[in-house]
Amino acid sequence: VSDQKPLGCWSVKHGQIITCPVVCNFETHEYIAVHDDKVLRIWKNKDINLDKVFKATLSADVYRIHSLPNGGPVVLFKGGGVRTLDVLLEAPQQEIENIISDEVIKWSEAFMEGQQPVLIFATEKDGDFFVYVQKLKMNSLCKYKLEQQELSKPLSFTAYIKNQIITLLCLYSNDSVYKALIPLQQNSEDEEQILSKSLLLNLSVSGSVLKGTSFAVLDKDHIAVLGILAASGEDSKECLTIWNTKFQTLQTSKELPLGTSGQLWCYEEKFFFTHGKVLTVIMYKCETSSLAAAVGKLKDRQTPDVSSFVNWNTLGDEELLVSFPSQQSAALKSESKMTLRSKRNTVAKVQPDTLSVGQLLLNLKDASTTVLEEELRQLISKAQMPDLQANIGCVITALINRCKTNPKYYPRNFLLHIVQTRDLSYSLCPDLMAVALEKEDVHLLQICLQKFPDIPEEITYACLKVFLSISESCLQRIDVNLESVICYIDIEFNDKEVKTEIVENGFNAELEQDIWDTKIAKETHRTADGEFCPVGPQKAALLNAVLHSAYSETFLLPHLKNLPAQQAVLFLRYLYYLYVKCSEKINTTLPGIQSPTISQIMDWMCLLLDAHFTVMVMLPEAKGLLSNLHKFVRAQVRFYSELNKIEGSLLELQRLNHQKDFQTYSIEVLELI
Repeated sequence: VSDQKPLGCWSVKHGQIITCPVVCNFETHEYIAVHDDKVLRIWKNKDINLDKVFKATLSADVYRIHSLPNGGPVVLFKGGGVRTLDVLLEAPQQEIENIISDEVIKWSEAFMEGQQPVLIFATEKDGDFFVYVQKLKMNSLCKYKLEQQELSKPLSFTAYIKNQIITLLCLYSNDSVYKALIPLQQNSEDEEQILSKSLLLNLSVSGSVLKGTSFAVLDKDHIAVLGILAASGEDSKECLTIWNTKFQTLQTSKELPLGTSGQLWCYEEKFFFTHGKVLTVIMYKCETSSLAAAVGKLKDRQTPDVSSFVNWNTLGDEELLVSFPSQQSAALKSESKMTLRSKRNTVAKVQPDTLSVGQLLLNLKDASTTVLEEELRQLISKAQMPDLQANIGCVITALINRCKTNPKYYPRNFLLHIVQTRDLSYSLCPDLMAVALEKEDVHLLQICLQKFPDIPEEITYACLKVFLSISESCLQRIDVNLESVICYIDIEFNDKEVKTEIVENGFNAELEQDIWDTKIAKETHRTADGEFCPVGPQKAALLNAVLHSAYSETFLLPHLKNLPAQQAVLFLRYLYYLYVKCSEKINTTLPGIQSPTISQIMDWMCLLLDAHFTVMVMLPEAKGLLSNLHKFVRAQVRFYSELNKIEGSLLELQRLNHQKDFQTYSIEVLELI
């Protein structure tokens, strides 16, 4: 999420539907999914095609799979039956008991209590709600009927376990949160018990009522609720709110103008929810609950420029100084103003060495270019600076912001030095490559492609388009790193490659094509057959950087289809040239530093042909290229087919040689039959 980079993508066949959330098995590092209610799939990161991974068809419909860090995955079926994954895989078609008859499961959760996995789920039937608690190792199941609430019903559930007691929280349609306690020691499995509840929190403040859709427990005194805040005479606003249940106060809130899906997740002191079309992650930290903190009168806060609960800055555009949330109670609002005023008064008195990076960058906002660069050089030279990488990202962002406000300003050498000497990523300075593309700074783009592990496919495509469109004459005046091409592209003064006749791979491409009824015209400077590199060394080095960049085919292909036809043909010519060059080597590896691998070359050739095959077939200038590519691949396939025929004999020779003890000198004649 931090790098904005898809790490894996898998899909089921057309017509199949994934019917419950996919989980990760913490013990085996495998993914587990269920499609079409009964078909179980298990795979690892290295697996690509879901059709080829482990598959098991179960005898009953699955409601949800819960993965426990130390207890393994637990499968809950729609009929209320529960199995651990290991037990289920021993006999996938085993009969699953139906416990809940006509009831429908509305929610479920799993916990570890010591070494004991515990599953709790809630069901509904004809307006009545029931709660089941299953202790797997003891094979114990307890059923409770939730005490009815007049004119309202549960909308959402959450629970936590502590000291052998499950605390169940229910968000009701009457804008209230209720609490019920379930002790694990009870063993009365035969009879249904009434589960009484008590009012925990009323979601209203100052005449406004929060219509909650989902919620999460933060600690014993705080909960987060996502919902719509409605006030009389005002428009409804979707908000994320944090409440103190001990003192019945709204601790803080944030308006979400782009809307959400109504779902809220909470994991390792981070909120996860959708805001508009993006997944938003917000860190929070709960302080010890006290009356002073609840009403906003806490005086000894250690970090006055950060909210005591949430860094709402994730949702805003200002990244240098964290401000207080705008939607807070009056007490919190007054404190935020007072704190920020005192902060401004003390900034001028603080020495530069003690300033935070954000404060320093704000102070340098209007400084001259010389002063700005000198201060930033000193800042990034501090090896002991905490959060060094993040602060360097802030430095680059400050430089890029100045570039945007002053189009004539572009510290090319300074930016190049930072990228070359620091281990950065695209997510730390997302605007850097956008500005480099605008300036057509191909050298900086080349270094970014080589250094950054998380470049979005849209930016990779934009770099490829710029590299292909820029003229060779212009590139000759630009300083480009040629380490990836200098060892396999030899250039004469007339910029034509010196053709070498050394062939290590057991066959000559032209000879093989002649054998298989191919005719190649012997033209002096022909580039379509791979004899000469179709691009200059500078452009070849830039294209190699693109080949090295990580990508996901699913996300890159739509962009690649927009590549102009002439540029696509030129790129395919270069890939074909590299393909032939690799095939000349016995280890199919190009010499040099960061030279493309045979896998990278073939993957990009396939991508390019997938994106432009129809256009390639229609273009007259591409016809010869496609024909030669087809003939060359066919020759290689037949050559390796012949090698496969004698593979057994070669292995037998190797075995015989190991068995014999040769002296200093020996001649032996072996006949292959």
